[in-house]
Amino acid sequence: QVQLQESGPGLVKPSQTLSLTCTVSGGSILIDYYAWSWIRQPPGKGLEWIGHVVSGGNTFYSPSLKSRTSISRDASKNQITLQLSSTTPEDTAVYYCARALSSTYFATWGQGTLVTVSS
Repeated sequence: QVQLQESGPGLVKPSQTLSLTCTVSGGSILIDYYAWSWIRQPPGKGLEWIGHVVSGGNTFYSPSLKSRTSISRDASKNQITLQLSSTTPEDTAVYYCARALSSTYFATWGQGTLVTVSS
């Protein structure tokens, strides 16, 4: 079965770029999905969709984060990456990658990784 694992620094300084990697095992990132998504949950708040890359390779981002976000995929490594630039403490959150089988159904989630933005 498909499994996802997020990885990256747990602490980022304000104004720096947050970079996370989602490593997929048990299946290719090029088949059997609608989109590979990044989602975050700030402390004490609800889930926030950040963006995703769809099967054709196009990317789509939340309007509120679009200017600072880049999502890409590396088929040779079976990985999805997230970069969020110009970070502030408000970007502190648990970041998840997820495999979506439709626009509303996230079938598989990683365990999540906490990223703290602080000096």
